[in-house]
Formats: sequence, structure tokens, C-alpha cells
Amino acid sequence: MDKDQKEYILSRVNYYNKLSDGTGIPVGKAADGTEMVSLDKLKLDAVFNGKRSHSVYVFDTYEYTRFFNQRYKAGFLFGDITETPLTPSFVKSRPTEGNNANSILLPLNKIRHFTFVNDARKYTDKKNMLIGRAFVNQPHRKKFWEMYFGHPMCDLGNINKNLPDHPEWLVSPTSVDDHLEYKFILCLEGNDVASNLKWVMSSNSLAVMPKPKYESWYMEDHLIPDYHYVEIKPDYSNLEERLNYYIDHSDEAQVIINNAHKYVSQFQRKKIERIIGLMVVNKYFICTGQEKDNKIL
Repeated sequence: MDKDQKEYILSRVNYYNKLSDGTGIPVGKAADGTEMVSLDKLKLDAVFNGKRSHSVYVFDTYEYTRFFNQRYKAGFLFGDITETPLTPSFVKSRPTEGNNANSILLPLNKIRHFTFVNDARKYTDKKNMLIGRAFVNQPHRKKFWEMYFGHPMCDLGNINKNLPDHPEWLVSPTSVDDHLEYKFILCLEGNDVASNLKWVMSSNSLAVMPKPKYESWYMEDHLIPDYHYVEIKPDYSNLEERLNYYIDHSDEAQVIINNAHKYVSQFQRKKIERIIGLMVVNKYFICTGQEKDNKIL
């Protein structure tokens, strides 16, 4: 492994894990109910912070923690996390704003969040429209649907059958392959990050979204507007203008697609991703005084 690759790995490790030496192990539960537990408590039927753990989160976490002393302690927050805990904890997602050092990112729920596509369609051959399929059960998503459902440039549908409002929005789920017929794919955040963003950016369509408020292992806060994706205003008011611009400037659209592919490619190197994950966990135990030194690199 050369110097540049080591520096790249360390930069990502320190991005995901912002703890500093001397963090220590908090005693008992913090005011928000979070706490550190020994690794041997990480089981399918485990309850963390009052919630039963999801199996995919346990499996994905154990992939990295199994190499460490099972008496070591750590915090775990599984699910869609939008606030920074008082106890240093491994999470899937965290807010991009403020001090988020206690939120240590791991690639959790990978089966849903880290899928990619091979798109044989050219951008120029796709429909001049935006497609959006989502569980429309958050106020910001409802606002987008209220503004653009039925718009001639938008094919929108709600796949949440439990939402009684706006029955006209309800559709059956649409395949990824059908999404790829469109030049633009909506990537609105839900409870936390937009779960479709990774595969959209690996396609030959453009991801359309406001600047992300949350981030995951995908480092959404590193994405550059109109370089990796098409940015729209938080109030969505300039959507039509942005779509028309990239319909008329297909050369610029292709540059964004190429940049997105390059960004995605760094997460497709399984060996490097595994090393980074192990080092994130290793740093956690070093900073909390449980591990003496870096045993990965």
C-alpha cells in the first residue's frame, strides 16, 4: 500500500470517526438514554437504548467488531438517526451540521443503502422528465408532491399504502430499471439520508435533490452541488428551471454523471472499504482507552 493510499484511508477514517484521544468510557446512561455496552451484547435479540435491534444492523456491525476483544464497550444506535448522541455511538446516519463527533459512522444496512447499477442507456436517449417514487410520509416529501404531482415534467408516485391523504398519489413500486428510462431521478431525504442516492449516482441519470442535511458512510456532505448531482432549492421552487437547463445542456449533464461515477467508484473497492471500517472501530477503542494502538495498518 503506497503513501497516497494510506493518506486517503486515514482521511476517511478520521472523517467517519471524529473522536479524540482521551474520550474515555462514560459511566452508566447519559441524559438521552444512550450508554456503552460490551461487544458480547451485540446479538440479534439485543435491546439498545430501549429499541430491539434489527438483524441487518447487527450483522453489519458484527462484521467489524468481531475482531476485537468482546469485553470492550461501545455505544450502538441502530435505525434512522438524525441527532448526535451524548454517548459515542456507532450509527448509520448523522446530521451534517453542528458537532457530530459522537456519531461514528459505519456502513450499516448495506443491503438497502449500498446497491449500484449498470446502466446501458445513454443520458441523451432518456425521457426529459423526473421520476420520483417514495414513502411520502414526511412533511418535506408531502410538500414536493403537493407542488409537482401532475406536473408535465414529473412522474411522481407514493408507495406508502398507509397514507390516507391524497389517494391519487398512490402507485405500485416501480423497478429500478424503469427509473433508468428517465433523465432525472428524485433523491429526497426521508427520515434521514436518501436511500436511492447511491444507485442513482451509479447510473446514467442525474440525481436531483436539495443539499443533504444528513450523511452516512457515503459521505453525503462531501457531494458538490451541480458537480455530483443537480441541486434544487430547499423550497423546491426552481425544479423546472434546473431540469430544463440540463435538458438543454446535455454536455454539462454528462460531466455531472461522470463525476458521480467517479465518486461512487471509491465505495466499490471491497478490500479498501473493509480496512476503513476496521480502522474506524479500532480508533473508537483507542480513543476510549480500551485499545493501545492501531493494529490494522
